[in-house]
Amino acid sequence: MQSARRFLSTSFGSAIDGGLVVLVFGAILIETGAIQANDDSSSNGVIAPAALAKPASNSSSKGLTVHDIYQRDAQGVAFISSQIVQQAQSVFGFPQRQQSTATGSGFLIDGDGHILTNAHVVQGAKRVDVQLGDGATQQAEIVGTDPSTDIALLKVDNTEGVNPLALGDSTKVQVGDPVVAIGNPFGLDRTVTTGIVSALQRQIQAPNGFSISDVIQTDAAINPGNSGGPLIDGNGQVIGINSQIESQSGGNVGIGFAVPIKTAADVVSQLQNGGEVQRAYLGISGGDITPSIAQALNLPVQQGVLVEQVLNGGPADDAGIKGATGQATIGGQTVPIGGDIITKVEGRPISGMDEVISAVNEKKPGDDLTLTVWRAGQQKDVTVKLGDRPANVQGAGSQP
Repeated sequence: MQSARRFLSTSFGSAIDGGLVVLVFGAILIETGAIQANDDSSSNGVIAPAALAKPASNSSSKGLTVHDIYQRDAQGVAFISSQIVQQAQSVFGFPQRQQSTATGSGFLIDGDGHILTNAHVVQGAKRVDVQLGDGATQQAEIVGTDPSTDIALLKVDNTEGVNPLALGDSTKVQVGDPVVAIGNPFGLDRTVTTGIVSALQRQIQAPNGFSISDVIQTDAAINPGNSGGPLIDGNGQVIGINSQIESQSGGNVGIGFAVPIKTAADVVSQLQNGGEVQRAYLGISGGDITPSIAQALNLPVQQGVLVEQVLNGGPADDAGIKGATGQATIGGQTVPIGGDIITKVEGRPISGMDEVISAVNEKKPGDDLTLTVWRAGQQKDVTVKLGDRPANVQGAGSQP
């Protein structure tokens, strides 16, 4: 498994799971001094705030200012407090219960009181309280959660005076588009930060160990407590749910990740209809073929996926997909050899594992998925009947 981690490091990953929830056992607020600018009494003009640069996906848009977006949407951003009870051992080895409070963010999505947030914000919670706008704190119902996408849907009774946030189309987002994040970092309610879309189609790890694909990367400041808050575009529409950060210190370094709103919308429809999300499962692990790997191994293709592991008894195993039979070291990197090479999914050429994961995520359990593979110098199509995704990676024994 360690070799798999080294090999899979070629794909972007290793984001901090659940790194945006503030656990409150006792808080210390560090007060910082502000820099006071010199007063220029000769200048009395008022400079109007500039609009955010318009999203590249909407050439007709004039864009809104950050203040415009904040005034319209901040009241709909929820402060979420989860009471969590955990079993632990005392210093004497006796079992004891520990209670803590986790705080995060969320946002209202309709007039019926439904609130979107991250699954890890309410994971293990015995009680969830929500405050919307300037209203009173009220207990929320957990309609359902999907650990595979880190999405949770809550419901509250009172939304008086609060408007739902408008949902956008995350499939049209482009790198460089301006974004605004509103949330409750370190318990500081309704804090706004700005930035751009830094990259698209990133991959992060969900709370249950599986991969979340098509993730939006942003440099807007995101910190513990921002989890579940909205990432908003220049038109004032939500394009993602802020979920994780990449950081060595635990604080913001300009690399944050948001689950796309399209993914969340698909999950919400299932949670509202039955409270449970069904996800397709392939049952393999693998990694990307790079030009250097292709050259070193004299592979017949320049891009695709080297299959490393195939879960025994899983859908891919039942269809006859073959895993690696050995390993090779290329430039200090351990690479699996001897297994199938996936070059196409549903007839479309692929460049890496992200595209395999995305294709599986678009399917339902029981659907067929056609993989084109190279094996023993020959290319062939293999049809896999996808199964039900296990509750976590440990239950699967292999990454999807």
